[in-house]
Amino acid sequence: MIKKILSMINGQGEEQKQIDHYRLLMRREAEMGGHVFGEIPAGRRREFFCLDKNTWIWHEEWTDAIGVRQTKTTRYDVRPSGILKAQANGSYHGVSEVESQNLIAAAQIYISKALTELYGVRA
Repeated sequence: MIKKILSMINGQGEEQKQIDHYRLLMRREAEMGGHVFGEIPAGRRREFFCLDKNTWIWHEEWTDAIGVRQTKTTRYDVRPSGILKAQANGSYHGVSEVESQNLIAAAQIYISKALTELYGVRA
């Protein structure tokens, strides 16, 4: 009985380690992605990352001129019919051709940087 309990505890421990490792990698990717568009201004936090095979997230935080903390999150859903965008939990709408091309370019840079800088894959 004790063996069974210990194996269950160890199994849960391994599962939690995998979850924690995945979260750490996602945080590192998001932080690295925040630099895709250049240096982040002082006092700002910026993240850009791939949530799943169809979803990209851009998140930024800053303090405005009167000292109020501001946040802006943009969610891009890539679909066969085009790219949709939602901000501040609002409704989705299509993006322009220019914004689509910018997102594609950013995603390509992100993937390249993640593979080389985080995962050590050399082209």
